[in-house]
Amino acid sequence: MTSLADIRSTFLNYFGSQDHEIVASSPLVPRNDPTLMFANSGMVQFKNLFTGVETRDYTRATTSQKCVRAGGKHNDLDNVGYTARHHTFFEMLGNFSFGDYFKEEAIPYAWELLTREFGIDKDRLLVTVYHTDDEAAAIWKKVAGFSDDKIIRIPTDDNFWRMGPTGPCGPCTEIFYDHGDHIWGGPPGSPEEDGDRFIEIWNIVFMQNEQFEDGTLKPLEMQSIDTGMGLERIGALLQGKHDNYDTDLMRALIEASAHVTSTDPDGPGNTHHRVIADHLRSTSFLIAEGVLPSNEGRGYVLRRIMRRAMRHAHQLGGKDPVMHKLVPALIQQMGGAYPELGIGQRLIEETLLNEEVRFKQTLDRGLKLLDDEISGLAEGAALPGAAAFKLYDTYGFPLDLTQDALREKGRAVDTDGFDAAMAEQKAKARAAWSGTGEAAESAIWFDIADTHGATDFLGYETETAEGQVVAIVDEAGKSIDALSAKGAAGWVVVNQTPFYAESGGQVGDQGYVRALVGDPNAQAPQFSGHVSDVKKMPGGVFAHYLTVDHGELSVGEPVRLEVDHINRGKIRANHSATHLLNEALREVLGDHIAQRGSLNAPDRLRFDFSHTKALSAEELAQVEHDVNAIIRQNTPVETRIMTPDDARAMGAQALFGEKYGDEVRVVSMGRQVGSGKGAEGNTYSLELCGGTHVKQLGEIGAFVTLGDSASSAGVRRIEALTGQAALDYLRAQDARLNQAAAVLKAPASEVADRIKALMDERKALANEVAQLRREVAMGGGAKEAAPAEVINGVAFQAQVLSGVTGKDLPALIDEMKASMGSGAVVLIADAGGKAAVAVGVTADLTDRVSAVDILRAVTPELGGKGGGGRPDMAQGGGASLENVDAAIAAAKTVLEGLK
Repeated sequence: MTSLADIRSTFLNYFGSQDHEIVASSPLVPRNDPTLMFANSGMVQFKNLFTGVETRDYTRATTSQKCVRAGGKHNDLDNVGYTARHHTFFEMLGNFSFGDYFKEEAIPYAWELLTREFGIDKDRLLVTVYHTDDEAAAIWKKVAGFSDDKIIRIPTDDNFWRMGPTGPCGPCTEIFYDHGDHIWGGPPGSPEEDGDRFIEIWNIVFMQNEQFEDGTLKPLEMQSIDTGMGLERIGALLQGKHDNYDTDLMRALIEASAHVTSTDPDGPGNTHHRVIADHLRSTSFLIAEGVLPSNEGRGYVLRRIMRRAMRHAHQLGGKDPVMHKLVPALIQQMGGAYPELGIGQRLIEETLLNEEVRFKQTLDRGLKLLDDEISGLAEGAALPGAAAFKLYDTYGFPLDLTQDALREKGRAVDTDGFDAAMAEQKAKARAAWSGTGEAAESAIWFDIADTHGATDFLGYETETAEGQVVAIVDEAGKSIDALSAKGAAGWVVVNQTPFYAESGGQVGDQGYVRALVGDPNAQAPQFSGHVSDVKKMPGGVFAHYLTVDHGELSVGEPVRLEVDHINRGKIRANHSATHLLNEALREVLGDHIAQRGSLNAPDRLRFDFSHTKALSAEELAQVEHDVNAIIRQNTPVETRIMTPDDARAMGAQALFGEKYGDEVRVVSMGRQVGSGKGAEGNTYSLELCGGTHVKQLGEIGAFVTLGDSASSAGVRRIEALTGQAALDYLRAQDARLNQAAAVLKAPASEVADRIKALMDERKALANEVAQLRREVAMGGGAKEAAPAEVINGVAFQAQVLSGVTGKDLPALIDEMKASMGSGAVVLIADAGGKAAVAVGVTADLTDRVSAVDILRAVTPELGGKGGGGRPDMAQGGGASLENVDAAIAAAKTVLEGLK
């Protein structure tokens, strides 16, 4: 039997021998088509080649493209498992020509591959062509020898392909296989065409025209070929099956499902096994590409698929999670062609297990609620929308999951009622936001979210993508249609973006937005602008603050978005280093360390944490050493999705005061065997975080702290640098050290000792100079000063000095008090035109008079205010020396008033 793997390689090798470039499948998340949620055909990755926006070093290609159809325009989810040929995941075999060959070669290629390489009976084949495409019909007659009845002319869009309302388009020819008259159905175009007798196996698009707004068609200068043949369909045919699920690959997955659930693969639960087998492929491939379950965008579609499969596993009677156990079987079947499955096996299994554990916790209650709701309904009556919404809102049941469960009971859902309940909830959310005191203009963001949905963030996997402008808001908070002048600025919203919006201490990305398509020869320049900031607005809307550089940007236009890669790389390094710093502080200072704020910018990082005292030089050095040691491990940074409770149970750190939803991203970094965190106890850092991070710790480069300071009461702050900024800082420090060594004429290793010696010498000289100044000021010494005046029984001496500073006065006061034995002293020094005052009182008199009281009487006369000190010594100052006599008189008055 020919396996699907053999068919895939035969197809690719055949076209490879015909000078086609064998191109690897592009990611399931399109990078070049903002209108698509997932890649749904082989031509998606070549779209820009067909339109002429992009060129490559080949003009003909062949692929086996991974595709998912489970959301948006192409949504086959409801039919999967119940029909023979519907899938959420499938592979599309295709060959393509970009202005190289056309109909004369494309048709013979298809005929030769099908009849010679695959050995299909040509008498079982027939084709359709667009009713006016005489050229294709003639080629089929020539190549295949078909009579007119085997070349069916179709006048509808089934045989005319369009990229959009305008742009490239052209007729198609489709190849059908006749399974025989024992199966009901008629050929295409007949009343019985919906039967299963005649099955389309290949479609060839002749991209030969360009359609304009007025509906006219003109020939394209570059006429191209786009083909598509589902691997599962051709596989079923070549294996003699009439059902895609009977092929070797799908059968192996169905039997694996039957094995882990201990049920019959062909028994009453056959439909359940089919759903599980199909959904296992789509979920595993999406997770392998970094799409993780969430409550919006692609992550929400993934969650819907996962939970649909898990409900079917539950229907088979499985009490324990089973989906993760099937991943090895999938890798055995498809890992050779798609190595990303093997690389991501751990992440796939863990994500499936965590999601199924969570879902099983609510599934029984949800299904019981569903049974309770329908028990009181009339036979065949639809489930009220409010009940369906309660299942969605309380238990996380998507609407289609409820519909799928009721389908087996012959019931439907009141979708209008469901939509009304959803609208009521959104209205309550809007009112709650307004109640938080946010600006009134936040209402516009809710309007945008209601109309276009939350922005789909692609920035975890890519820094370049395409998007479609859905709204523009000016700086006054008003919706506008365009930014049309150079220098014009506003907030631009696209349906999907690689730009990170400011959150969790990480600043918003910067980068560029450019026109996706346009005429390079046009007189007006194509649009380009730069993004300086990104904010996350209400409703999950990402707003890009954009300034126009050239051209005009209008709502509805497709654009290419590119993050400033260098800037993002610096931010990533600083953010990842912050996680390591947090853990290093806990290791060095203790488990009381808790994050109190952070900043992750391109030029630096800042981390605030709970701690009551400054770090010693040794502690700071140890923290820096530990962070750099983990960086040098260069281990991968891993991200997982789980509940906050599960994350905390594994030892993950959460931001104090932060509100988390029912799922979180958990980022793990570094290895610490024996005393680490995580399920295996060997992870160094484990934190809840929605930011972007390096892929390998070595990308951080180096880590250097700039010091520790107080942020607020009980909170310390460390600022640090990473990567090139850290190296530049160290080089600058080294340059300063060498400069100091040159000035000191000493080796760099002796600079500290030499500076200490100089400082000691300077201190000694300063003391000597101060003593000499005091002696000069006192006219040769305090002992030779004028005799003290006795006031109210207290010896009092006052002097005005020059050539001394305020710092010299306390020592002079002490000398004079020692000389007097008992008494009060006032010294006033000329401090550069201002007055410096010191007052001393000997210890035996402090119970009668305080130096502070005398000072406070003196300083106002000198233009000063107050002063302070002890009862035996006080200091202050004044604005001038003009009233020095009055100041001394004021001191005497204090003494005269003593009792």
